[in-house]
Amino acid sequence: MTNSKAISLEQLFRYYKGLPHQAASIALLEEDLASNGYDAAMRRDREWFATWSQSGKQSDHKQALDLIKKFEGWHAEAYLCPAGFWTIGWGNLSHPDGRPVRKGDWIRRKEGDALLEGTVDKIDEKLSQTVPYWADMAENQQAALISFAYNLGSGFYGSKGFETISQKLRAKDWNAVPDAMLLYRNPGSSFEAGLKRRRQAEGNLWKGGDQSPPTETAKLRPGSSFTSRLTPHITLGEFALNQEERRFNEQYQLDTAATLAAFLERVRGRFDSKPVVITSGYRPPAINRSVGGASGSEHLYPAPGVGAVDFYVQGADIYAVQEWCDQNWPHSLGYGANKGFVHLGMREDGPRIRWDY
Repeated sequence: MTNSKAISLEQLFRYYKGLPHQAASIALLEEDLASNGYDAAMRRDREWFATWSQSGKQSDHKQALDLIKKFEGWHAEAYLCPAGFWTIGWGNLSHPDGRPVRKGDWIRRKEGDALLEGTVDKIDEKLSQTVPYWADMAENQQAALISFAYNLGSGFYGSKGFETISQKLRAKDWNAVPDAMLLYRNPGSSFEAGLKRRRQAEGNLWKGGDQSPPTETAKLRPGSSFTSRLTPHITLGEFALNQEERRFNEQYQLDTAATLAAFLERVRGRFDSKPVVITSGYRPPAINRSVGGASGSEHLYPAPGVGAVDFYVQGADIYAVQEWCDQNWPHSLGYGANKGFVHLGMREDGPRIRWDY
């Protein structure tokens, strides 16, 4: 089955490296454009595209980009990464013009996306020149190594400290690569758990399986103690206002709460580590009706990936908190600062939505 999906000029420019087969494909593209017009010529099932990609397909690095984004997270404002470096966007240490990231720097989402894509392109090029049998690997295997290299450096192959994975790749012992990846997680460090999840996700992607990271809450259940921590400073009980009748019933509800709690940790860090106070989390249907909540309220946590929390930061300007969340939270946000809180929510498919209370 042929792929007739259109390719953009931006993608062509991004992958163009002046290679002979690319020059030949552009000549064919010019003929196609002159004869058939832009809409027809820019499809992936054209002769020029088969020449361009040589194998008949062209990777857009989607699997690598998706995995990197899951673990790096989006940061419009510069932050200190666990290794102590000022970082921005999707985990970049420099701006598009090469300037090192410094405290107080900002970046727009569009620029950050382009910066990540450009970085991944460079990693792909580097690995294709250094890692044996690169061209023989399936796209998911290349994507797993690109994520690994994005985190640990594109020059890892053959370098000191990377002897095990280098040996497995050199021997084409591909079944052993996931276990080799798992070695590189900084054992004993404060961020070992996060690196372990990333290595596991990269290993799963290498094997062609689900690359989604194991959740932070894998060891927690709805029935866990209210004192159990979703994040270093936020407990399970806070999402229930420490009331048994507000306890989660389903694991997916707890997992959604963990995602919200992770962002609340960022809020806390942004506002001088002042305590985050949750005023409303999960509301079972009966409680939601009793407080006059909307029938489709996000506070019902009715499905996976749907949920909400109302909160304020003790001792911080609520309007400043609301503005920062507005700039950094990609999902639903209710402007409740005039009533003393900010509503942070998620809906199915994760749309960006804003409204006033």
